[in-house]
Amino acid sequence: MSRYLDMVDSPEHVRKLTLEQLGHLAEDIRTELITVLSKNGGHLGPNLGVVELTLALHRVFESPKDKFVWDVSHQCYVHKLLTGRKARFHTIRTTGGLNGFALRSESEHDCYGAGHAGTALSAALGMCAARDQRKSDEHVVCIFGDAALTNGISFEALNNIAHTTKRFIGILNDNEWSIAKNVGAISSYLNKLIRSPRYSQLQKDFERWLRRVPRGELAIKLGHKAEEAVKAAVSGVVLEQAHPYGGDGRGGYGSSLIFEELGLRYLGPIDGHDLPLLIESLEYAKVCEVPVVLHVITQKGKGYEAALKHPEKFHGVGPYDIHTGDTPPSKPGTPPNWQDVFGAAAVRLCQRDTTLVGITAAMPTGTGLKALEKALPDRYYDVGIAEEHAVIFAAGMATMGFHPVVAIYSTFLQRAYDCIIHDVALQDLPVIFCMDRAGLSANDGPTHHGLFDIAYLRCVPNVIGMAPKDEDELVDMMFTATHQPHASFIRYPRGPAEGVPIKEQPKLLEVGQAEVLRSFAGKGGRKAALFPLGNMQAIARQTAERLEAEGWDVALINPRFFKPLDEATHTFFARAADVVVTFEDHVLPGGYGSSVLELLSNRGIATPVVRIGWPDQFIEHASSVDYLRQKYGLTAEAAVRQVRAIQASAGTASRLAAVA
Repeated sequence: MSRYLDMVDSPEHVRKLTLEQLGHLAEDIRTELITVLSKNGGHLGPNLGVVELTLALHRVFESPKDKFVWDVSHQCYVHKLLTGRKARFHTIRTTGGLNGFALRSESEHDCYGAGHAGTALSAALGMCAARDQRKSDEHVVCIFGDAALTNGISFEALNNIAHTTKRFIGILNDNEWSIAKNVGAISSYLNKLIRSPRYSQLQKDFERWLRRVPRGELAIKLGHKAEEAVKAAVSGVVLEQAHPYGGDGRGGYGSSLIFEELGLRYLGPIDGHDLPLLIESLEYAKVCEVPVVLHVITQKGKGYEAALKHPEKFHGVGPYDIHTGDTPPSKPGTPPNWQDVFGAAAVRLCQRDTTLVGITAAMPTGTGLKALEKALPDRYYDVGIAEEHAVIFAAGMATMGFHPVVAIYSTFLQRAYDCIIHDVALQDLPVIFCMDRAGLSANDGPTHHGLFDIAYLRCVPNVIGMAPKDEDELVDMMFTATHQPHASFIRYPRGPAEGVPIKEQPKLLEVGQAEVLRSFAGKGGRKAALFPLGNMQAIARQTAERLEAEGWDVALINPRFFKPLDEATHTFFARAADVVVTFEDHVLPGGYGSSVLELLSNRGIATPVVRIGWPDQFIEHASSVDYLRQKYGLTAEAAVRQVRAIQASAGTASRLAAVA
């Protein structure tokens, strides 16, 4: 049976379909999404929710001339299907395949790439300003979610739009969710707006009126009247009149919506799954000579019952059974994920210490803090997608004698760097940062890899930096952090931990003290000192086995702390060894290995250092971490090759010196 999706290879084809055919195309797209993502995983719920909206955008506008800027951009799968990438869609989020986010290098239809929320309004406004400067006529459409409105960057942009340009189109895609349920006053405000009976009646009147007006007269009539038809009060969303063309004698209402106060014409809310209405509304926005925000209500997971029932799970999901929505169970004996170990430990520590609280930035399940929300809800805070606020909020609590535990992915904590320096470290406050996803988030790619935190923290005074070798040490580090007068940062990866039992009573670690797992055996001959930081223990052990098979005497040291560095242990083994090897799940520039090089240089120790870590480039997405480690040399084989090369070089130098 032929599908309309099979006939669509470009946005031009979308514009040739009838409304009825577009409806069939929407069904085909949902089937494609559900089928492909059941094998690859991905952001299913958000994309099922924007099918009609994406079709309407491509029906009304002309990509790539017109620009679509997607906030976060994990909801651009439908856009990819319609812009020449359909044949490769089955490769999404796999090695060498399509990226799960908008990517400028992937297609001319991806005008802006983003994997962090809150960037789209600013980027789109920048494009509008550039267009106005060069006096071109393309449209710029920004699709941002209600969750983006919890991010301060969005409001910085909203504050600047009307001052900067007369032509800006914003689509507020409101599904009441980011990853978890949205929280805070903005979410409540939009919810009240949607559910207000008077507002609902106005919205229905507005929709009926839109349908009656011929398209040729739409802009004129809306321009004169309809902008006043759907205003609401900022506080309480109380409308003073029920009739869409009534008002306060000035053509409007006594109070107006927040967008209107910022100089933007507000339309909606409208049904984001009603294609004819979406198309009519976008046609108006296209000819409007003032900045416009169209508020559309969508249903996350629409068209797939499992995604509707479990929106948080299907926001970003691994492979699943199409018929049941179930994901494959973990294999017997699989260790718990690092974030779940953290979550359980946070509960245990909070139960013992009343000064501890947990803070997340809209990632309760991803970080593991969902466990604390369930066990001790009064000690749990979700601040929404607002990492800067989360850090400063924690700093404020710390001034009052608390030890806030801030659980944020390493990649997202980058957004709050100034807050870490200015609000936490400078004031020497004991905030505890637990940085999940330190290292690779393989399927997501460079926007989500946590490869820069050691470098951006090493240079900051008054901070402690740690990386556990296993889950038991993670709990020890969390416990140790609660006893420190300074800020503590604990980095750990995504995925299953090591399977090590966790002792009942955590151990208080000595800050800046490494753990010697195995010293030199004293056999004589060549000596290698291996320093694997955090989750690089397995690669280091494999390296040790290979070197020992070649006659090396190998010492294995767990650094534990990347700040402060255990100078005594590092220099002791460096002086005794013929080569030092550092391992880190982090970029090499500015990382742990760099700190070892600096230390040895300062002490006048000339022992050569092999550094195993990620190169100075952005690492692409792939199906697995193992594939990327093999490709970029984070393996025992690569470490042994480099040790051999250094030894061979040293041998050559010795022979040349003897000849001389």
